[in-house]
Amino acid sequence: MNRKVIGSMLIIGLVGIGIIVFLQSPWYRSGDLSLPKEVKGGETSILEVSAQEKKDHPVRKFVLTAEEKQWNISEDKKVSAWTYNGTVPGESLHVTEGDVVQVKLVNELDVPVTIHWHGVLLPNKMDGIPGLTQDAVQPGESFTYEFVANDAGTYWYHSHQQSSIQVDKGLYGSLVVEEKEKEYKKDEVFILDEWAVDQEREDISNMGGMMMGAMSGDGEADTKQMYDTFTVNGKAGRAIEPLTMEAGEKARLRFVNAGYQEHRLVFPEGSMRVIANDAEHVVSEDHESNVLEIAPGERMDVEFTKPEKETVFIGQEQSVENAEDMIIPVVSERNQNRHQGATLAKEAGVAKGISYGSEKPIFGEIPEPDVTYDMDLSMGMSMGEGMSFQINDETFPDTPPIHVKDGDIVKVTLRNNGRMNHPMHLHGHRFQVNSKNGREFEKPIVKDLIHVKPGEEYVIYFKADNVGEWLFHCHDNNHAARGMVTIVDYEGVYSPFDLGGEKENQPN
Repeated sequence: MNRKVIGSMLIIGLVGIGIIVFLQSPWYRSGDLSLPKEVKGGETSILEVSAQEKKDHPVRKFVLTAEEKQWNISEDKKVSAWTYNGTVPGESLHVTEGDVVQVKLVNELDVPVTIHWHGVLLPNKMDGIPGLTQDAVQPGESFTYEFVANDAGTYWYHSHQQSSIQVDKGLYGSLVVEEKEKEYKKDEVFILDEWAVDQEREDISNMGGMMMGAMSGDGEADTKQMYDTFTVNGKAGRAIEPLTMEAGEKARLRFVNAGYQEHRLVFPEGSMRVIANDAEHVVSEDHESNVLEIAPGERMDVEFTKPEKETVFIGQEQSVENAEDMIIPVVSERNQNRHQGATLAKEAGVAKGISYGSEKPIFGEIPEPDVTYDMDLSMGMSMGEGMSFQINDETFPDTPPIHVKDGDIVKVTLRNNGRMNHPMHLHGHRFQVNSKNGREFEKPIVKDLIHVKPGEEYVIYFKADNVGEWLFHCHDNNHAARGMVTIVDYEGVYSPFDLGGEKENQPN
């Protein structure tokens, strides 16, 4: 009996009733919610805080048009995609550290959209969160984002309006903030994703997957149920563009996981070294590990050295379904053989987002916190809302905010008490990961996303140094859509925007 049949059977009875009630509920259909009182209080609007000085920095201007297009994933797989500038991913934006970035979003879709600048430290009003930092951009309208790209690194942008749907349909792209003195001549970006091409991606199917995961202990059973195709830069299998390099040549390869599944990429033995994680340089001389494990929403940069003249391959670990879709050929100018004999190297060590310490910790020693917050991540179900993903037994917008004052040191303990993986992403700040399951890391790790798997506990610290109202949420956007979102709420400021309403603001 295959997994789809099993998933369908598990929907019977109470779960099925809960799903139907959930799909019919006003919460799901209208998104007509209210922000916590604290977010509506305060004396100063978030539109008036955290201004950046442009000075005489160069200004880089872009236009991104949200529009619907037919997208060819491969010769035999086509989808109706929502795109920025007609492609999936959208245009790769490249700027230099210190540049002023101006991006005009033009909405030619028939639904509201936004752009969130994932991982970028910027003013709160430019974060792209409908109902919290702006109103969603309506069909036929436009909005211009402006910020100073102060921090070199790999970032990405995506819609944060109904992101579980809009990112799934292709509204994302990469943002690369290059260092003023580049270390690598060859520098490439690869965005990983999953698509539902030959099946319907429906909430009911997802519910079955969630129940399968809860019973089986597979932390990603829900997303594995929903998708049937893997892509690299919007293409699958033989349609993936090869990387051209000569033997011995080095390159910086930037990987972004825009999907909701963890991906494990296998490199030729001895060819790869992790150099950055979530736009932070790491300390690593590890050339032995050849599997890169990248969580949903995470960005990881590697130094790759092509080991030989012949074609070699970088690809998804082959033990998972659809893995054959995600294989990148590395060819030479003379030998353009892309896929013939595509085999991956034998797996050695695994490099993860928590494998290496950061070059520049936020804190030299474990600080004394001004604010502590225990974040219990769990899964539940209630009549009237169906399946839910909870923070401290509540779903957004009823989750308890993290109350801070400007300058506070904040300690957050994240515990996954459920059976699903939760890549937790903090907007507007970077945090320092100090321990996992009670054991301190020898070298602290600076990130903006931590992948918390079932039974795991992480302790993180961050400085509240970017005034505003900021999301902290699961970056499996299907989980965020069902409640796993909270807000870092700064004292003295308020959001002038409303969830739902005539603008249909739906940030999750």
